[in-house]
Amino acid sequence: MRVLSIATLFPDAARPNFGLFVERSLRALAAQPGIDLTVVAPVGLPPFPLSLHRRYRALRALPLREQWNGLTVLRPRFTLIPRYGARFNPAQVAKAVSGAVRSQSFDVIDAQFFYPDGPAAMRVAKTLGLPFSIKARGADINHFGHDPATAPQLLAAASNAVGLLAVSGSMRRDMAAIGIDPAKVTIHYTGIDAGRFHPGDRASARAALDMGSGPAIATVGALIPRKGQALVIEALPALPDVHYWLAGAGEEKDRYRALADRLGVADRVHLMGPVANADLPQLYRAVDVVVMPSASEGLANAWVEAIACGTPIVISDAGGAAELVSSSAAGRIVTRTPDAIAGAVRDLLANPAPSADIAASLAGRFDWDRNGRELAEHLRRCAHRQRQGGQK
Repeated sequence: MRVLSIATLFPDAARPNFGLFVERSLRALAAQPGIDLTVVAPVGLPPFPLSLHRRYRALRALPLREQWNGLTVLRPRFTLIPRYGARFNPAQVAKAVSGAVRSQSFDVIDAQFFYPDGPAAMRVAKTLGLPFSIKARGADINHFGHDPATAPQLLAAASNAVGLLAVSGSMRRDMAAIGIDPAKVTIHYTGIDAGRFHPGDRASARAALDMGSGPAIATVGALIPRKGQALVIEALPALPDVHYWLAGAGEEKDRYRALADRLGVADRVHLMGPVANADLPQLYRAVDVVVMPSASEGLANAWVEAIACGTPIVISDAGGAAELVSSSAAGRIVTRTPDAIAGAVRDLLANPAPSADIAASLAGRFDWDRNGRELAEHLRRCAHRQRQGGQK
């Protein structure tokens, strides 16, 4: 089966951590028998002369075609209007994809993010007479599905797709809430590399990161309001001696630093900057609790990774939280308030579960081979429905 996968969220030499979970899923798909996969990861650049700005220099230098960790990846350019052009992105992405795969033939199109990938896939599929599928991951539905500028295209793509995927049952309910037929949606859990993400010695991990021996918590994710790091900083006055490590970069860095200064906890707040995926297992093992009170999520990879490393999580009731925190050993689901966060952290610090019990709570649900196998089966069903006249 010849699969064309459209993935605007995909790593490259300029952004090695960008969409790693998408890459890993597509590598698992490509490893399945009978799959011939081509990935198109369009690169957005603003119009000239904005495209000459130094922030886009590394993107301009990316190859148009390369082998990326065993995958054939095409990187055509499309015109991106920063901040205001979201409604135009699907058409621009579709144009770039069509040009990149001209003269190639496929059996099915896979969109790895609902927007702009989904509406772009709809356009390409219509031109080529192919069935297409779209996967929902979180912000693509929770933001673009509610924005009047983008929701109509998103809903049209959902209606015309042969099949849909969601990272959690909660995500499927969110899709239904905006008018997407839940009967078309299959749950497709993420995977985890058990060879890397597993329990290990906490003392040695702490020594490697120079964390000391006191209680430590961490958040892994972009420094943006939606991730809720400010709430964790605000919880620190009620958590004496607890140090907070923030892995990630983003627009809120200076505000978080100022907030920590104002609350008198700056000496316990450690802004680590971006942390390479290869180094995340060590961070997860080093801390006592991973705290991620996001306003919205699908089913965050960091949640799964932390638990796999034997570290409990404190998360908000967002996305697939209840599907993951299935036991008290795995962590706590709390309201998004500093008091609730502090109380959950205190409870977990006072009653630590064995790391093996925490990791075991995943019960084998998150595996990359299973992820790839299920994606291949889903896409085969989509191609079969097209042959049976099932496409709208």
